[in-house]
Amino acid sequence: MPPAPANLPRLQQPPRAQPDPMLVARRLGAFCLGAIFALGQAPFDLWALALVALVGVLRLVRLDTSARSTGWTGWFFGTGYFALSMHWILEPFQVDAATTGWMAPFALVGLAAGLALLWAVAFWAGRRLHPGPFGIALCWAGIELARAYILTGFPWGLVGYVWAPTPVAQWHSLIGPHGLTLLTLLLAAVAAGVTKARTVKFGLIALAGVVGLWGGGSAMAPPVQDLTGRPIVRLIQPNAPQHQKWDRDFIPVFFNRQVDFTAQLPKPDLIVWPETAVPNLLDNAGPALEVIADAAAGTPVVLGIQREEEGRYYNSLITLDAAGQVGDLYDKHHLVPFGEYMPAASFFARFNILGLAARAEAGYSSGPGPALIDLGATGTALPLICYEAVFPQDVNGAPTRPDMLLQITNDAWFGINAGPQQHLAQARLRAIEQGLPMIRVANTGISAMIDPAGRTVGAIPLGRAGFLDVPLPSKRAPTLYSRTGDWFAFAALIVAFATLLVWKRRNPIDRNAPGA
Repeated sequence: MPPAPANLPRLQQPPRAQPDPMLVARRLGAFCLGAIFALGQAPFDLWALALVALVGVLRLVRLDTSARSTGWTGWFFGTGYFALSMHWILEPFQVDAATTGWMAPFALVGLAAGLALLWAVAFWAGRRLHPGPFGIALCWAGIELARAYILTGFPWGLVGYVWAPTPVAQWHSLIGPHGLTLLTLLLAAVAAGVTKARTVKFGLIALAGVVGLWGGGSAMAPPVQDLTGRPIVRLIQPNAPQHQKWDRDFIPVFFNRQVDFTAQLPKPDLIVWPETAVPNLLDNAGPALEVIADAAAGTPVVLGIQREEEGRYYNSLITLDAAGQVGDLYDKHHLVPFGEYMPAASFFARFNILGLAARAEAGYSSGPGPALIDLGATGTALPLICYEAVFPQDVNGAPTRPDMLLQITNDAWFGINAGPQQHLAQARLRAIEQGLPMIRVANTGISAMIDPAGRTVGAIPLGRAGFLDVPLPSKRAPTLYSRTGDWFAFAALIVAFATLLVWKRRNPIDRNAPGA
């Protein structure tokens, strides 16, 4: 084998790609914009600032040079948003801090980063679909719709909820939360598309869109009802902090407090206690139910209680007649994963990770589904236990249209700040969507009567024990959303995607352009 020539030229190594010196700044900027966007949710309700952040992130992605980079921008934005808007998730782990406190930071980081992955996919796919902001807006709206359904669903803090404290929320009665999310993102995309060459055109379109949403929502809001002669409902709020709620020394204090509130004169037409308000399982609660019936003195009572059947436990709601006999029974069917039941319970049990409210190995069992309860002269109600009021599709799943929505909840798990207030805000949106009044009774607050336009007729503040007698508003005619559900949003998304694809085909994109 001949020797190799001594003076062969050395192969040149390809130059290494230089890191973008502004990359860290952009990632931090996306995270901060996400946190600012979270300020649009309760208790902050800074909706205008949140909209600026939404437009800001859709402009920020213009600096990304690839779909992958855009996906990372979406992830950082989503992580900032969910970390701040859902910081209340830390609260349940502090109820028994010695046992579960170590889980709290993992829960917040895991939840925020995990939900942000969905937004990362939306940003990546949107950039692949179209390099401008419209592809991202459509994919983002699609992901938000999917988030309400995939696995067990978790539609908490949807993009469109930024309008909750404004008249724009009335659009829920027509197009629902996902339709409003789609419109919000499209308007943000228009605003983000403003350039020096298109300032007037795109700016005016975005402004006209916001004005149209605001004006249309104001026009759709029904007038305030005259509630003279309407049935009176008593809301009972015992204010039992979660760390004391099941303490043997405090159980009689909270139970007797509710009995005392129930016994007050004059009597209303209906009395409602909160979720798990009775300390006994239903089969053993006979004496307690008799005490409640005696205090009610003939007034029907609705209350939350736990029950056991063949070794399975249920989070339930019952109606109680004048004789202390149980009338209707409803079992919660949409349970909180890792809270009320454990997916793959036997696996997690190996690591001593159990559901926060678990009684048996896998926690509560789910009921058969939505059902109405009969409240006599007051009308029929669709019961919603706690988390179920978060799901528009669950409310739309009622077998027939009721006269009211009735939510009982124990928001003591989530402290006295953002969690309960966001829960109330979503309850108001369910009332708007259905055109129905909502009776909402919470252990530590906020208990409220909500009219079909989402207005609060009366409320008991957070962290206060008491009762409130308040008239029940009349229901409105069925809304469009109550008839169509999320089909409008789904169909609108299909049409929008098809339109963008046709436009893209007629206007080929330069594949050498950044982000193409």
